[in-house]
Amino acid sequence: MISFNTISDIIKITREESVTFSDVIITYETHSQQKPRTEIIADMYGNWDVMKTAIVNGLQTSEKSFSGLTGGDAVRLNAHAGKSLLGYAAGTAEAAAVAVAERNAAMGRIVACPTAGSCGILPAVLYALQLWHDNISDEQIVLSMFTAAGIGMVIEQNACIAGAEGGCQAECGTAAAMSAGAAVDLMGGTPDMIADAAALALKNLLGLVCDPVAGLVEVPCVKRNGFDAVHALVAADMALAGVHSVIPVDEVIDAMSRIGSALPTSLRETAMGGLATTSTGQAAAKKILTMA
Repeated sequence: MISFNTISDIIKITREESVTFSDVIITYETHSQQKPRTEIIADMYGNWDVMKTAIVNGLQTSEKSFSGLTGGDAVRLNAHAGKSLLGYAAGTAEAAAVAVAERNAAMGRIVACPTAGSCGILPAVLYALQLWHDNISDEQIVLSMFTAAGIGMVIEQNACIAGAEGGCQAECGTAAAMSAGAAVDLMGGTPDMIADAAALALKNLLGLVCDPVAGLVEVPCVKRNGFDAVHALVAADMALAGVHSVIPVDEVIDAMSRIGSALPTSLRETAMGGLATTSTGQAAAKKILTMA
């Protein structure tokens, strides 16, 4: 049975077995879940369908969340995507990421990847790349999602993916690393490039705090998904261009774990610090309490 604890372990297996990064993860899942390969892949197709539906619905509705803090920004961003200063692909990615995060805030159906608070980043990156590159099939997308899953699994094993444990670096940082790696895989990059992309994405989000206004996964979480989808694309671009991370990805993950442990409780999803304690944030929280 295939086993791994680090990204380096996965890369070593790809070399020894002459397989892709995603193949390693699929093989691991067939053993751990005791399901045939076809069923494992079919399950991931189901996840991709949910992601696409969340994007489409989010881009078409201005529905507000119960709190009223979020809703409608994805529609605005989508209308602006063609004029985006970052280009159409990045403009689409930021709109799609916000769309999914807004659906989550409005109790819509999403895929936690790796968490609900970071649910828009991976689907947005994959959606934008498929929209921009006509030759990318759903099959390729699904295989790249296994690459993303492998990166997320390693981070979960060696650090954490919960904002309550490690701050938003653990949620959006992990999602950005997963997305950057998946994007590189999708564009034909090597396992080493996948590792570099994940490292570049994660290390530039180290220390990101989790400070949700009123304790809700809305402000700053929804817009942060849009920013970090573009962040993931930049990391993928760098890796595909041959830019290496000086700090290897597994060491970046270890650093994230140590930083998360060092963050004060007030900055780990408790709404007791950061933006949640601004005058506007506190006023919003009081208003929401009166609505409950």
